[in-house]
Amino acid sequence: MLFVWDKSLEIGNDKIDSQHKEIFKRVNKLLSAMADGSGKDTIGKLIEFLTEYVVSHFDAEESLMRKHHYNEYQLHKMQHKLLTTDVLRIKQEFEGQGASSDLVIQIQKKVCNWLKSHISTEDKKFVLTTKNTEHL
Repeated sequence: MLFVWDKSLEIGNDKIDSQHKEIFKRVNKLLSAMADGSGKDTIGKLIEFLTEYVVSHFDAEESLMRKHHYNEYQLHKMQHKLLTTDVLRIKQEFEGQGASSDLVIQIQKKVCNWLKSHISTEDKKFVLTTKNTEHL
């Protein structure tokens, strides 16, 4: 099942929206590769990319939050840390056991569902509190 991006997930900051779209694109490539039984190397590279990209994306978001003195910064940062930990666990499981249907389910539950929920609630809450997305 593909991870679908739609305009309702846009937060109004081009850089962050672009990064969110890229995460969706890469997660879809990963899910497709696993479903197609693509080589371990291909899946491994996608998981590695996702691991690194999530960290760099969260750094960018958190930098904006600090810049705007976001009141819920610490809570938001903790939520980012939880997903990063889940992604690292998925990476370790893949490295130890390879691709499996359980791993696909984990990616969908822990990454896809989390991202959609987080973007549509927490990221939008940040944008709404800054009230001017043009200067984010």
